[in-house]
Amino acid sequence: MAQEVLYNVIFGTSSTSRYNIQTVTQTPAILHDHKRSRVKHCDYPGVIPEKGHSVRGTYVTGLTDGDIYRLDMFEGSQYSLRTVCVKLLTSGGDEVTGSGNVEGEEVETQTYIWTAKVEQLEDKEWDYAAFRKEKLAMWSGGEPEGKCFLFTSQNN
Repeated sequence: MAQEVLYNVIFGTSSTSRYNIQTVTQTPAILHDHKRSRVKHCDYPGVIPEKGHSVRGTYVTGLTDGDIYRLDMFEGSQYSLRTVCVKLLTSGGDEVTGSGNVEGEEVETQTYIWTAKVEQLEDKEWDYAAFRKEKLAMWSGGEPEGKCFLFTSQNN
C-alpha cells in the first residue's frame, strides 16, 4: 500500500524517477470480504479472507517478472500470492472507515494473503496511518515524517 516501500523493493529506491514512474501505475482499490490485521510483535499486516470486512489497498500494473520475484522475496513464506477480485476506486474516501469511497470497475488481480497461523495476527485492524508516521522510513529507506531525535547516555 505504501508506494515508498513498493518502490524500495522493486527499484531499490523509495523515490520516483523518470524511468520507474513510466512503467508502474497505481490505482486505489478495495478488496471486499477480507480483513487486514497487524502481525503480532511486527510492523506489518497480514490479510485474510473474512466476510463482512474490506481492505483498502493499491492496484498496481506494469510489474515485471523480476519485480514479482523481488516482492515474493520481500513478503516471505508467511504469505501466498492468490487471485482475487478488487474494485477500483474512482474516488477514495477515508482509508479507515471507507466513508466516501466510490467504487468503479471490478478487476481480477493477485495479492499476498497471510497463510501462516492466524493466531499470529492481532484481533484488530492494522493502523496504516501509524505505520506511515512511525515505521515507514525504516521500511522504505527514506526519512521519517517530522523530526526524530535519539538521545542516549553512556555511564562508564
